[in-house]
Amino acid sequence: MSGPGVGFEYPRKEVSWMKRDALLFANSIGCTADELHFLYGNTEEVVDFYAAEKAVKIPGVPDFDSRRVVDGQRLIQFLKPLPPTSAGRKFEIRTKVLGVYDKGRPGTVVELQIDLVDAGTNEVYSRAFGSSFYVGQGNWGGPKGPATENFPPPKGKKPDVEFEDQTTGQTPLLYRLNGDYNPLHAHPEPGKKMGFGGVIIHGLYSFNSTCHGLLQKLGGSDPANIKEFQARFASPVRPGDKLVTSAWRTGETKDGWEEIRFETKVAGGKVCLSNGRALMKVVGESKSKL
Repeated sequence: MSGPGVGFEYPRKEVSWMKRDALLFANSIGCTADELHFLYGNTEEVVDFYAAEKAVKIPGVPDFDSRRVVDGQRLIQFLKPLPPTSAGRKFEIRTKVLGVYDKGRPGTVVELQIDLVDAGTNEVYSRAFGSSFYVGQGNWGGPKGPATENFPPPKGKKPDVEFEDQTTGQTPLLYRLNGDYNPLHAHPEPGKKMGFGGVIIHGLYSFNSTCHGLLQKLGGSDPANIKEFQARFASPVRPGDKLVTSAWRTGETKDGWEEIRFETKVAGGKVCLSNGRALMKVVGESKSKL
């Protein structure tokens, strides 16, 4: 075959990919949870969750089994706007143990402070306080720990805002590619051993999707309008569950930030995020107060 341009070869380009890229591609084209061979795998860049958890030991406490751990509760403070890319800068996660609490037969709570820091300037961009609950791993003689502060929703008051989030079988398989590779959220075996019946969705998926929903409904989708967000992980969410969030304005403000109370339920079922509280600058028409 001949003609103008025939036989011209473009410059060669080097290509590379990681297992994570293949998993993300499979998710993006609609591979489903019954095709787990396309969607699940642990390699160098898809972290072996159990090995990573075991690699660092907290001195003075027992070795806890990360095959039986779930999220307890989480609070995040947004201190500085995060740049859209870390290119040209070095960021670090700096994690500190705040307490390890023996809750007896139910298990052990490990409470952490997790800072996202610009290593060049030591500026803290966000600070999270979180707890992990090691199921059935208590009674080792440790301290019981302090009581936690509760932020219940008001009784007998209609929510100022309600919204829904329909999860699917792909939800945890896609969310895990953000870096949380606990097999509990991808393969049915760990969840069966823990009594959940199979895969459960990351608690942080519900946490973050609810935070996004509140920002949409009350904060005009502007991240500058949320300062703090917290919730307790009260019960598991399974792929396919519909999440229903109810939120109430309190009218209590400090320095322009209003306290919002919320809870998230599985439709027709239990509360999965309790003790919900956010500090926001509310925009829009919602004016009712508790």
